[in-house]
Amino acid sequence: MELEYAIILTILFFGVAALYSSVGHGGASGYLAAMALMGISPLIMKPTALLMNILVAAIASHRFLKKGYFSWQLFWPFAIASVPCAYVGGSISLPTEVYKPILGAVLLFSAIRLILMSRKQPSLLSEPPSRVLAMILGGALGLLAGLTGVGGGIFLSPLLLFARWADIRQTAGIAAVFIVVNSVSGLAGYALAGLSIPSYLPLWGTAVITGGWLGSTAGSSKVEPATLKKLLGGVLAIAGVKLFIG
Repeated sequence: MELEYAIILTILFFGVAALYSSVGHGGASGYLAAMALMGISPLIMKPTALLMNILVAAIASHRFLKKGYFSWQLFWPFAIASVPCAYVGGSISLPTEVYKPILGAVLLFSAIRLILMSRKQPSLLSEPPSRVLAMILGGALGLLAGLTGVGGGIFLSPLLLFARWADIRQTAGIAAVFIVVNSVSGLAGYALAGLSIPSYLPLWGTAVITGGWLGSTAGSSKVEPATLKKLLGGVLAIAGVKLFIG
């Protein structure tokens, strides 16, 4: 990879980490979108996104949990089923003609989710799901997370919000921890097929750590991220369409 492309990705990754971490996410779908737009090989995209996802989500977890935005009772049934499924999904190496449409669908879904989540969250919450239902849903989310190289929070967050099982800030805290455990599991599974790590990863890692700290600090306070979600949703939609037609 040429240096100028690496620098462009560094700037994009910093921005993605700052935006995503403000809502408790690690930014994997954003990193994948940026790498897709730059024509990076899928073999490099997946482990790179997972590694940076872990770094940023770990920072977001610390910030949101420190503020008390977390529910162990709601988290563990989803996580206990998602972790082994993420490992299985990460160990499956999909051919490019299969991987690209799936990733495109993930990015488009992410775009829609970000735009819809910019609307005001209802104040009244519903009863949490049964443990069996949460485990079934968690397993499905973990498998999809491992297959596509994201931490799964991009799917868990809208589920928690639309079902009204958690408010926006508690959702951020739960999603952040969910992303960490699934990203680690998915990366371990993907290592079975052999990891392809770019030489610029230390530079990119520094950028996402900085962006993640700034974004999670802002997001765990009273900063409203609605406008940022809409803008980022548009970027993800463009990247998703590119993968479908490219």
